[in-house]
Amino acid sequence: MKVLIVGANGYTGRLIIEYIATHTDDHPYAMVRDEKQEKELMELGAVEVIETDLEKEIDQEITKGMDAIIFAAGSGSHTGADKTIEIDQEGAKKIIDSAKENHISHFVMLSSIGADEPQGPLEHYLAAKKEADDYLINSGLTYTIVRPGGLTHDPSTGKVTIAEKLDIVDERQIPREDVAHILVASLHIKTTKNKIFEVISGDKDIEQALKMM
Repeated sequence: MKVLIVGANGYTGRLIIEYIATHTDDHPYAMVRDEKQEKELMELGAVEVIETDLEKEIDQEITKGMDAIIFAAGSGSHTGADKTIEIDQEGAKKIIDSAKENHISHFVMLSSIGADEPQGPLEHYLAAKKEADDYLINSGLTYTIVRPGGLTHDPSTGKVTIAEKLDIVDERQIPREDVAHILVASLHIKTTKNKIFEVISGDKDIEQALKMM
């Protein structure tokens, strides 16, 4: 498949490119806002780098020819509400509209635990994620919405706990490498289609956990 990674220059986006290039027969296409990032992303395994700024109007044909999309773009949880709305919410909507226009077969969204009930110090961030998630759900596209716990730079464990809603007493985390693995695997495991799930580090192999959804 041709897979477009939106937000490819982010920490998780880079790991997605690497995972696709080294573990699958799919072809990763990197969407970024700065053409200066092209060389490094091509070295990671991107087939092509597509320059697009999510804060501006985008060409509706930007997703044409792709089979699937992984949306991993984000302003970061510590930015102001304006920037978060522009990228995490409205930027996602623009790509969803393009995907719908071009009949993309599967749209995988990187969301966040807590997006179902935005509250607390990150309420503006979670609310933007929820708005984007809801827009995708109502788009008519085949979707998978992945809501991980806190993202870390720890090495992959390959072990996770997945559920539609996790019973979390304390804040739980997951390595970005494992999230990248989950996002890519969701493209190939039928049980993830039209599903929303939360995920943290746990004791089940990633593919096994996804197949039990």
